[in-house]
Amino acid sequence: MAYKTLLFIPMYNCSKQIVRVLAQLDESVLKYIDECLVVNNRSTDDGEEAVLKFRENNPSVPVKLLRNHENYGGGGSHKIAFNYAIDNGYDYVIVLHGDDQGDIHDILPYLMDGEAYKHDSFLGARFAKGSKLVNYSRFRIFGNHVFNAFMTVILGRKIKDLGSGLNMYSVKYLSSRFYMYFINSLTFYVYMLIYGVHSKSDFTFFPLTWREDDQVSNAKFVKQAKEIFKISFKYRFSPKKTFSCEDNEYSKIEYLSDVVNS
Repeated sequence: MAYKTLLFIPMYNCSKQIVRVLAQLDESVLKYIDECLVVNNRSTDDGEEAVLKFRENNPSVPVKLLRNHENYGGGGSHKIAFNYAIDNGYDYVIVLHGDDQGDIHDILPYLMDGEAYKHDSFLGARFAKGSKLVNYSRFRIFGNHVFNAFMTVILGRKIKDLGSGLNMYSVKYLSSRFYMYFINSLTFYVYMLIYGVHSKSDFTFFPLTWREDDQVSNAKFVKQAKEIFKISFKYRFSPKKTFSCEDNEYSKIEYLSDVVNS
C-alpha cells in the first residue's frame, strides 16, 4: 500500500547546511516522499536563497518553501507543518531538521520493510543500540543519558531520546491537533513524547547516525533543562491538567506562513 508522505524540514539560520540536507533526497528517498516542505522560521541568513537555488538546479525534487509570518519557535514551525499535513490529506509526516545533523537514509530501511508505518510515532534515538554519534561532546552525551534515565522513571516507559531531528508521525494520530497547546520552544518534542505516553499511543525508537560538524545548536542547555523538569513534575502530579485542551498562550497564536516558492 502506498502512503502519501510529507517530509517537513524546519529551517532557522542554517544556510550552510540546508543544501546538504536537501541533497539527501536522492531517488531512493523520493520513492517514499510526495512533497518536501521547508519552513523558514524567520531566518536572518540567506537560507531562502540557498533553497531557491537548490530548486533551480534540482527541478525534479518536489520542494515547497514557506516563510513564517513571525518567529514561532521550533515548536511553532512543527505546528504549521503538522496542520499542513492534516489539511492536505497526507498519511504520514517525516521531520528532518535542516541543520544536517541527521540523515534521512537512517529511516529508509524501515520505510522499505513497512515497520515505520505501523506506529503512531516512529522516533529517531541518538542513544539507542546501534546509533552512532560523530563529534558529539561527552558532556552532552552524559547529560542526555541522565535526562533519558530521569524520564524513564517519571513515565514508566523506557526512553531512548527526548527528541532528535528525525522522526515520523501518523497524520491520523495528529488529526485532533493536540499539539497546538504545547510550548513552542524545542521542548515541544518533550511534550510530544510525554503526550504519547499519556494517550497510550503506539510509539517506538530506531537508531540514528548523528553528527556535529559545522552545526550551531539552537538548544540552550540550562533553559531547556529547566523546562524539561518543569513539564515532567507537572505531568507526574497532574497528568490531566498537563494535557487539558483549554486555550492557552500557545493555542491562541494564529500560526501563519507565506508560500515563497512552490
